[in-house]
Amino acid sequence: MQVKIEQPDLEICDFTNPQHCTALCNLINEYIADPMGGGSPLTEKQKLYLLDGLESHPCAIVLFVLSEGCIAGVINAFMNFSTFKCKPMINIHDVFVGNDYRGKGLGRKLIQGIAEIARNNGCGKITLEVRTDNETAQNLYHSEGFEEGDTPMFFWTKQL
Repeated sequence: MQVKIEQPDLEICDFTNPQHCTALCNLINEYIADPMGGGSPLTEKQKLYLLDGLESHPCAIVLFVLSEGCIAGVINAFMNFSTFKCKPMINIHDVFVGNDYRGKGLGRKLIQGIAEIARNNGCGKITLEVRTDNETAQNLYHSEGFEEGDTPMFFWTKQL
């Protein structure tokens, strides 16, 4: 998997960089606290699991967007394989821009960055799920070419 980016305001997470690790954990905690997140902040132990899990996952892509030199947002995605397209694909799991940086087009930069990575890896598609009440995200995704599938799907979860 070739994970590199040519855009100066985007950076692939370097898990050996303490600033990147701190920013990732802070952004995920801010996302969890957001009305679109809904959950409890990560404990210190969970932060270590998050960092270790993403770093060691062979198909994880963690991409940051910068604003004025600060890490302002993150996209967490995973490379997979589409049996119908017979090509690799990317599933976007998280897209989040910090409250202080919203309205500057940074979410769009993240989506465009992951699309660049997908094209560089010969992917046939990019998938994501979005809450039905998150119109802001839906508008962004529509404007970047995402649409509901030919057959609308449910996203179901079984908690273990």
